[in-house]
Amino acid sequence: MHAHRGEPDGIIISHFPYGPTLYFGLANVTLRHDLKDKMDTMSEAYPHLIFHNFSTPSGVRISEALKHLFPIPDAESKRVMTLSNENDFIVYRHHVYEMADYKTVMLKETGPRFDMKAFQILLGTIEMTDSKVEWVLRPYMNTAKKRKAL
Repeated sequence: MHAHRGEPDGIIISHFPYGPTLYFGLANVTLRHDLKDKMDTMSEAYPHLIFHNFSTPSGVRISEALKHLFPIPDAESKRVMTLSNENDFIVYRHHVYEMADYKTVMLKETGPRFDMKAFQILLGTIEMTDSKVEWVLRPYMNTAKKRKAL
């Protein structure tokens, strides 16, 4: 994780031993301890993952890479991590849920929360200097219509 002025502003995720490596910029970072209504203790149960709106080939690649960061949760786990693609920003939220009755679910945000902007996918790992670039964000390119990368 890369930090500037005490707040994280970037993250690199590299899958060993063969890759891929993903580069993200972070924005709107709120750490767990900065939340107003935080929980005292954090559950150590493996979280359920929710991926929303990752439909392009690069979006599928990013969601698969992020999915493999976490182990498979138990069915009884109450932790949920949501990664939602909104206009090529990946919105990350972390919650714990509780069933109030048979059709009401109560969510409590446990943090952290942030927005990620993908800007590069390399086929190798971070120490491989000759890795091929699979995808790179090029915001300055002129296009006929507005396309979504993820």
